[in-house]
Amino acid sequence: MAQNTTMEEFEALLNESFEMDTPDEGSVVKGKVIAIEAGQAIIDVGYKMEGRVDLKEFANPGEAPEIAVGDEVEVFLRSAENSRGEAVISREMARREEAWDRLEKAYADEERVEGAIFGRVKGGFTVDLGGAVAFLPGSQVDVRPVRDAGPLMGLKQPFQILKMDRRRGNIVVSRRAILEESRAEQRAEVIGNLTEGQNVEGVVKNITEYGAFVDLGGVDGLLHVTDMAWRRVNHPSEILAIGETVKVQVIKINKETHRISLGMKQLQEDPWDLVAAKYPLESVHTGRVTNITDYGAFVELEPGVEGLVHVSEMSWTKKNVHPGKIVSTSQEVEVMVLEIDSAKRRVSLGLKQTMRNPWEVFAETHPEGTEVEGEVKNITEFGLFIGLEGEIDGMVHLSDLSWDERGEEAIQNYRKGDMVQAVVSEVDIEKERISLSIKALGGDKFAEAVGGVKRGSIITVTVTAIEDGGIEVEYEGMKSFIRRSDLSRDRAEQRPERFSVGDKIDARVTNVDSKTRRLGLSIKAREIAEEKEAVEQYGSSDSGASLGDILGAALKADKD
Repeated sequence: MAQNTTMEEFEALLNESFEMDTPDEGSVVKGKVIAIEAGQAIIDVGYKMEGRVDLKEFANPGEAPEIAVGDEVEVFLRSAENSRGEAVISREMARREEAWDRLEKAYADEERVEGAIFGRVKGGFTVDLGGAVAFLPGSQVDVRPVRDAGPLMGLKQPFQILKMDRRRGNIVVSRRAILEESRAEQRAEVIGNLTEGQNVEGVVKNITEYGAFVDLGGVDGLLHVTDMAWRRVNHPSEILAIGETVKVQVIKINKETHRISLGMKQLQEDPWDLVAAKYPLESVHTGRVTNITDYGAFVELEPGVEGLVHVSEMSWTKKNVHPGKIVSTSQEVEVMVLEIDSAKRRVSLGLKQTMRNPWEVFAETHPEGTEVEGEVKNITEFGLFIGLEGEIDGMVHLSDLSWDERGEEAIQNYRKGDMVQAVVSEVDIEKERISLSIKALGGDKFAEAVGGVKRGSIITVTVTAIEDGGIEVEYEGMKSFIRRSDLSRDRAEQRPERFSVGDKIDARVTNVDSKTRRLGLSIKAREIAEEKEAVEQYGSSDSGASLGDILGAALKADKD
């Protein structure tokens, strides 16, 4: 009977053990460390199950494991039994599950989480968030690019979760967001203590092309290159160095964007206050060329005071030349003050005004009629340009090339580079023009030849050519042409062939044309004039004498 009772109790206990809830595989269970051996911790997870976990799973990145016999820990039950009859458990997976629950809650509440950077991967770093591994992009490490992340490795610090996906096991965190938030708080505090116009000290943190960033004790201000000095500063590195402590003035504070504009030159006296007194109009000063542009050159009269020499005020003679071919950077030059605009802080300077106008000098040294010599610089459709003293040019118009040839024909005799002589005929200083004449070199032969000849004069000419339309004659080296109709009063005698080359004949001057340099001649007009004179002397219309009688009497008088 007792034996039957014992069997019943055993059966009840056995059934009870079968009815007990055993943990599900893939869940987190609590266990107790019962031994540590061979680099592993043996953990009793209850339900008559034990498992082994490597000690390294109990260590944080870069730290030694902290585990001892008797410690209670949570582990992840991967399998209830392996080939050796032991439970397959993992502390790391338990920590991961625990961490994901904690991180999801922090992400939902937009709370910071603590972690440590422990590895470097492509595009960033890996961060241990207490069991879960997150990705930290390189752009999210700091507010500025980090060259050496070594000091940050293994250091526990706060991070902000930007994105997480539990199903994919993906977490992205940011350290920069934490720094920016802290920086914003610090900036707000510092900015709250600053006022516009206040003089402060700061440390140069960074230098760019357009200025420098100065740390004012937790907040950066921009010192623009134009506010560093009253003089022109080509690059901030000319007067500043990174790490240098400088005194600056707070020019402007933007409360919304927390941007601070700083200035250094505001701590110095403005040289423009004395410009009008120191540099009166038309005064000449020595300055240094600081910058050259397409439209002129900037000349520094003193530190902080620059003036512009416009390209049109650089040279009397070099009109369409780039300023860089007239002056060079750092060159010292003499300039004249032409205009001052204190409101716009502008000084207009002139370079050519410090030298005499070369056209004035030429007019003084070369009055009209002076013979000059120069090189043919250019040939155009309307004349020649001749290079003269003082780097100026004179022009010989087509009409002033030759007495005998048309200008279009005469200009063909000249080539660029030829040395020619000419006579100064006019100098216009205002228009900067010099008129020259080549044909005037030997004097005006036509004027000399016909100086005493007037219209109606009778002159003796020599026949030089016989043509169908008339004859060509010469008088004192000047050629003229007598047309067929002017060869005789008698139409029957108007034949060119009755003359021979070399014949000397008398002709009446009908016209003196200085422009075409031609004499108008007529034998017919001479005969008519002689007839008229004979009638007046030896007869009249009412005397009854015939024309033959009158001419006969005239001829007889001539013989006598």
